Amino acid sequence: MIVEERSYRIRGGMMGAYLRLVEEEGLAIQQPILGDLVGYFVTDIGPLNQVVHLWRYQNLEDRTRRRKRLADDERWQAFTPRLSACIEQMDNRILIPTAFSPMK
Repeated sequence: MIVEERSYRIRGGMMGAYLRLVEEEGLAIQQPILGDLVGYFVTDIGPLNQVVHLWRYQNLEDRTRRRKRLADDERWQAFTPRLSACIEQMDNRILIPTAFSPMK
């Protein structure tokens, strides 16, 4: 099992628009393809205007296959330019649980 951590810095004044797009349209496209959404968060202390979302996959091959399916989806291709207009910076990490992690 791996967890993908995706963090985005949202342009000033665009957080509401970003969250509405994700809630009203984006997740309906993403979740059936990507599968296990662990959580979707905004920051309150520290660097502000940040969104962090976590997705669980069986392994890197599972992630690669699912991300390709999403990228190839015509609905996602039409949706992403509107979402990207809200994003200033994107970062991505793959997290691998330790042997003693409760999430395995």
